[in-house]
Amino acid sequence: MLKFLLIVFLFALAVYLLIRVIERRGVQGMPQRPKRPRRPQRPAAPDDDPDFLRDLDRKNRKKRQKDEPDST
Repeated sequence: MLKFLLIVFLFALAVYLLIRVIERRGVQGMPQRPKRPRRPQRPAAPDDDPDFLRDLDRKNRKKRQKDEPDST
């Protein structure tokens, strides 16, 4: 039984190493997919945009200051 497990282990190790070598070298007959250029990352929504949030905060502060009665 131990011999059988050793043979299975060695076979699995050989297959694993063979696959690793093939992946690293690349298969010559397989066409490579063309890589598409990456688009620059941008916020998906207005609440993800720091400039939008900063501007919104400024507007809210100005509005609060305008709505507050003067205490002087």
